[in-house]
Amino acid sequence: MSVLSSAYASGRAGLVTSPHTLASAAGRDVLQQGGNAIEAAIAIAAMLCVTMPHFTGLGGDGFWLLADGASADNAPLAISGIGQAARELPSELHRGDAIPARGPASALTTAATVAAWEAAYRVSREQWGGKLSWSSLLAPAIAAAEDGFATGRSQDFWYTYRADEMRDDATWHGFAQTFLPGGRAPGVGETLRQPALALTLRKLADAGPREFYEGELAARLADGLRSAGSPLTRGDLAATRVRVSPALTMPYAHGVLATLPPPTQGVTTLQIMGILARLGLKDCVHGSAAYYHRLVEAVKQAFIDRDRYLADPEFAEVPLDMLLSDARLREAASRIDGDTALEWPHRFREGDTVYFAATDAAGRAVSVLQTIYFDWGSGVMAGDTGVLWHNRGAAFRPAHSAHPNALAPGKRPFHTLNPGMYLKDGRARLLYGTQGADGQPQTLSALLTRLIDYGMSPHEALSHPRFLLGRTFSDSRDNLKLESDVGDEVMTALEALGHAVAPLPRHSALAGQAGVIAIADDGLATGAHDPRSDGAAMAV
Repeated sequence: MSVLSSAYASGRAGLVTSPHTLASAAGRDVLQQGGNAIEAAIAIAAMLCVTMPHFTGLGGDGFWLLADGASADNAPLAISGIGQAARELPSELHRGDAIPARGPASALTTAATVAAWEAAYRVSREQWGGKLSWSSLLAPAIAAAEDGFATGRSQDFWYTYRADEMRDDATWHGFAQTFLPGGRAPGVGETLRQPALALTLRKLADAGPREFYEGELAARLADGLRSAGSPLTRGDLAATRVRVSPALTMPYAHGVLATLPPPTQGVTTLQIMGILARLGLKDCVHGSAAYYHRLVEAVKQAFIDRDRYLADPEFAEVPLDMLLSDARLREAASRIDGDTALEWPHRFREGDTVYFAATDAAGRAVSVLQTIYFDWGSGVMAGDTGVLWHNRGAAFRPAHSAHPNALAPGKRPFHTLNPGMYLKDGRARLLYGTQGADGQPQTLSALLTRLIDYGMSPHEALSHPRFLLGRTFSDSRDNLKLESDVGDEVMTALEALGHAVAPLPRHSALAGQAGVIAIADDGLATGAHDPRSDGAAMAV
């Protein structure tokens, strides 16, 4: 049996893509053992929690799309793994004070990544004929945490960028002991070991996923968080549940786009694509100023709706039918001026995550994003468990706000994560997703138009230059950032249209780390991971 391993690969017996080669290898090995796409994805997910701790971990959230490929009548399934806010919030947050971006007070929502694995594993066993044991899927991650792995470029970048901040022990509670061994960050190629995390993963492997929420491990997690100053309790962890539902879908071209429902911004990606469908791209040369202008202006229109409406639908009304209606999309398209850019003073949300995907020999497909929100999350370790907790609670608006996404006990925050699929006749033909918070729907608009409208391969679509509208952690200006390989002529033309253009280096780390798998009608899968990442696609 031949195995291809590179930035891009193809095969008929299964294929995976992820932002780290060890994670991709773990998923490939599961496929080689006869596992299905869900089982491969769980192995990838666990490994990424070890090898990319700056972007994901057990202390974060996860989002899964599943398509079984067995019948055109089977709609894709969405698993929304979103932790809820603590039931007893600090008085200052009840008053409406600003939510800290880091530190114990930002660790105010539970973590649903492991609960999402549990839900996906149940689908695998009950509907996809999965045979591999839960513990076997976590075994490669346990070994990597115990034995260590070589620090990659991505992790080194975020070590360097946060070097001064992460030495603040009061905010980055317990962080240094795990991630700054010997008092310094390991450099590229140096080994990072996480023995405490290995013990936690072994406990999960032996006792099962609910151990994270209801067992002895849950008690240690909660006690560690409380001692650091987080408002989360054992009761909050026990109350964590994922939502399993049909995916949110919208027709596009000759197929259907599928994504996660609110409180994610999946509907925003669908709105952008719906607006572009009504504007049309046939008259746009790919890579031209007109192409980028059309995408950017569609993003602006969709973001206006996003920032007005998106929140936890169990606490606020989110008018999905209206947002995706033909009338609404046509109205938004009509507001776009082909000769003038709309001014853009709106706030930007930060956030980092990992995208991975898997397909198997039966054509079953999985598309996933996992996150701890900001790079390195809250900076807070949950006691002696080796688990770094996320800061997704910082995505809430203050409690006194009239906004639908205002903080409230037990509420789930708005999420930027929206992994996707493109289906024809009920069968997955594209799996895609990206890191990048506000940049996610922007990157996806470029990828999807390149893949669907311009017929590019995954590797080609991922390699072309990308844009990023709005502020970032390193640039507070409300400008349009473009990777420099768009060319001076395109940048000059966009400036003439009124865009405040700022160049980024080619294949910039700010442009996200995306992955794509394309599945042809004859079953041949072709996949790639972003040249901006340390990742790889691997085929069986």
